[in-house]
Amino acid sequence: MDTRGEIAPAVRSILDAARERGGGDERATVDARSVPAAFEAAETDGRVPVIAEIKPTSPTTEGERTDDPVELAEQMVDGGAAALSVLTEPEHFGGSAETLERVREAVDVPILRKDFILHEAQLDVVEADVILLIVRFLEEDGTDDLADLIEAARERGFQVLVETHTAAEVEQAVEAGAEIIGVNNRDLAELEVDLSTFEDVATTVPQNATLIAESGIATPEDVTRMRTAGADACLIGSAIMAGDVRDRTRQFTTPEDTTQL
Repeated sequence: MDTRGEIAPAVRSILDAARERGGGDERATVDARSVPAAFEAAETDGRVPVIAEIKPTSPTTEGERTDDPVELAEQMVDGGAAALSVLTEPEHFGGSAETLERVREAVDVPILRKDFILHEAQLDVVEADVILLIVRFLEEDGTDDLADLIEAARERGFQVLVETHTAAEVEQAVEAGAEIIGVNNRDLAELEVDLSTFEDVATTVPQNATLIAESGIATPEDVTRMRTAGADACLIGSAIMAGDVRDRTRQFTTPEDTTQL
């Protein structure tokens, strides 16, 4: 069935741009920092495991951050972030491979490459600790098989975060061998966010998987809600980038601070 019309125009534009981007000149080889170990270390230290996202701009937010991304990264880690997500998508999010390289050299936490990978060659653009594969995008584009891309990524040393939005997509992710699974609270069809999405879908994720809640997490109370529903970690972008990133990261990672942002 052709479902191309079911994705919001802004997301369609992202997908179309991703389809045209090429790969790197050489095959990547990565000695990855462990994401599950970073989450465990945060828990041991009394922190909520948070992936703080460096996102200069976005189709779903207003304005742009022009701060030095390395300074932002250092402030996020100082605020207790267990890992960082760095946008490398250039057209819609203002990201770049160079930004990720600089950030990964500057900090010692795992770095997620946040981009929209559709072909194996696109894995070779930059070394990161984790790469993102989105089930819905791969379904829509009909390109490389999810299981094949997971295997190709692991052969290079990457860990793989497989993003889902529905129970059916979780099933696809598990069948493809996913070990780190994200549930996106944002519906790519309408770009609407509903935190109950995670609560509903998380129950279908195997307990031995590392589970990450994504999108729409705006307050420490939202973090508590996601953690209660089973999240091992929360990926937070806009709510941290909207102000002093050190203080905002700390509000999410420190349990006793339940102040609204």
